[in-house]
Amino acid sequence: MPIRSMTGFARVSRPVPFGELTLTIKTVNHRGLDMHFHMPMELDAAEPALRALLRQRVARGHVQVQVHLKRNAGTTGAATINEPVINEPLLRAWLAAFRDVADRLGIDSKPDLNSALRLPGMMDARPVEDAQDGLGDLVLAAAEEAVEELDVFRAREGLAMEGELRARAASLCHLTTQMEAIRSQAIPHFQQRLRDRLAELLGGTQMDPARLAQEAAVLAERSDISEELVRLKTHADQTIALLEAGGETGKKLDFLLQEMNREANTILSKTGGLGEMGLTMTDLGLAAKAEIDRIREQSLNIE
Repeated sequence: MPIRSMTGFARVSRPVPFGELTLTIKTVNHRGLDMHFHMPMELDAAEPALRALLRQRVARGHVQVQVHLKRNAGTTGAATINEPVINEPLLRAWLAAFRDVADRLGIDSKPDLNSALRLPGMMDARPVEDAQDGLGDLVLAAAEEAVEELDVFRAREGLAMEGELRARAASLCHLTTQMEAIRSQAIPHFQQRLRDRLAELLGGTQMDPARLAQEAAVLAERSDISEELVRLKTHADQTIALLEAGGETGKKLDFLLQEMNREANTILSKTGGLGEMGLTMTDLGLAAKAEIDRIREQSLNIE
């Protein structure tokens, strides 16, 4: 499976008995799987199934799901899913009581139907048959289609990031090779540097060549970066291997980047005392850190 970006977007619209249902999924990067749902109350029962569906298809990221129900003209609020019904027994009882009081008190008045209908319990709400039947299934079907669209979006973004990551990893390998070439010249440099310094101090007095070589070797060992270069190149190769393997690579890549950054910092701390070669090594080390940072920027959005 190719690597996928944690950034994605999908929108699906479907007709429902009383209008149109629109489901939108937006995802951005996050350390874990963080899901949020914004839906009408009548769809609360569908949330567990939606969560289960997303867990099967999304491993990491901040996921925002929005469901909007667009009502047809002439239907608003509860009338869309419930049919208003007058509580006729209550209305008859109210009218009878009204007329009885009017007759007994001799009041010439007619009942106001608008006032009667506003009384608590006078208007009942009867669910319209089949209005919501299957609405949860429609939402789930729309979500499945949206997740497919989301996967296409994230895979396309992941492909672009993979090309960038491969180029950065290859550049890091090339920089490591250049640093290895400079390192191979380190011991002769230290020998010459030590010889010049001793000649100044001893004023022409000869020194045992074996001792000179030994002191130069000690200095070279203190500044030896061979192990760091080997590990840095290995981590760069592992980065390419992770990209080839595909799947969920974000967390693994994050660990590798921490190790690569540590090796690059150690290399930079050991490049002093090499003259022009040291300056070149420092430039290469800084370039390596820049490539590592560019890889990190991309990796933050990989699932």
